[in-house]
Amino acid sequence: MKIKVVSPNAERAEQVAQIVRGSATGLDVHAATPAPGGLQATINGSRPGLLVLDAVDSFGLEAINHYTQRHPEVETIIISSEQSPAFLLKAMQAGVREVLPTPADGPALQAAVQRVTRKRHPAGAPARQGEVFAFMACKGGSGASFLAANLAHILSARDGHTVALLDLDLQFGDTLMMLSDQRAVSDVAEVARNISRLDADLLRSAMVQVSDTLSVLPAPAELSQALEVKAAHVEAIIKQARTMFDFVVLDVGRSIDALSLQALDLATCIFPIVQLSLPQVRDARRLRDLFRSLDYPAQKIHWLVNRFEKGGDITLESLELTLGTKGMKTIPNHFSSVSASVNQGVPIEKLSRNSPVARALSDLAQFVAPIEAAKKDRWLSGLFGNA
Repeated sequence: MKIKVVSPNAERAEQVAQIVRGSATGLDVHAATPAPGGLQATINGSRPGLLVLDAVDSFGLEAINHYTQRHPEVETIIISSEQSPAFLLKAMQAGVREVLPTPADGPALQAAVQRVTRKRHPAGAPARQGEVFAFMACKGGSGASFLAANLAHILSARDGHTVALLDLDLQFGDTLMMLSDQRAVSDVAEVARNISRLDADLLRSAMVQVSDTLSVLPAPAELSQALEVKAAHVEAIIKQARTMFDFVVLDVGRSIDALSLQALDLATCIFPIVQLSLPQVRDARRLRDLFRSLDYPAQKIHWLVNRFEKGGDITLESLELTLGTKGMKTIPNHFSSVSASVNQGVPIEKLSRNSPVARALSDLAQFVAPIEAAKKDRWLSGLFGNA
């Protein structure tokens, strides 16, 4: 379970977080101080199941009430020097689960956290694992990186889902450039070099925070660094990401090697990207044969025809016949909107929401992660910034 500990004092926040970490194994605990931007900045991309808020006063309860009304699914424990009956009643009315006195007694705080974890994860319930979507180009220039990056963006904006985009096109990956102009502070190779210390904190610190719900782990900046990454590193990174995010999107590139095969093995769904040209169809057939030799079930493979236009020399029907599949999904050709998105480094849904490509990607997101219209609420104002 993800837990965010927030205290006005950074040292105090880490002390409380250490106590919380001792409550149970497998907890993803992060310490923070209130950011100027409110909860959106404070949670740093994580969507916590539990908030532990230190040094809360009556004014803070008003902010908590504002927050819990919008996010009743998040449990809240507060630590406060105020213990009057009036304060406790107001805390209860604000949706606070438990109020602990200052200074927080370690066993008491751990017991409170354990009560929340038992409620959310009853004994015997399996650990939740995020789904993994792998994008692989049949041939260079197929548009796999663009589709992976933009599907990740769309998924991250729907129903509060958290999404990790892992750029495993280690030599020529550029998915981050398609979403943001932020500079990478780390990359896949750097994480691989520190694989013995890999945990949620290390992986999160290595990622670029594109939005509250979208994090990107870029490919190495130097070509030589790609050689340092091994299949075991890829496996560990993907497995760690699955425990932290609702969806993990992989840009695998087009090389067939131990690293890409490891990523494909771990994928929930594989999206091979093909275009309607003879060289592309030839390589798609080779890739299909590889999938069959690996005994991947048919329902794991979802072919995407990119830059689709009707009336070409090769029809969609003939491609389906060649590959022995039905119901291929298509992404229409719309050069102007895609070119503008790539050149500006802005997701196509933000730049040209009504373009046919953006609509097709939205349909794809609905296909892989169906949601009801009534569940499309987004995180709004922050706990401390907009109370």
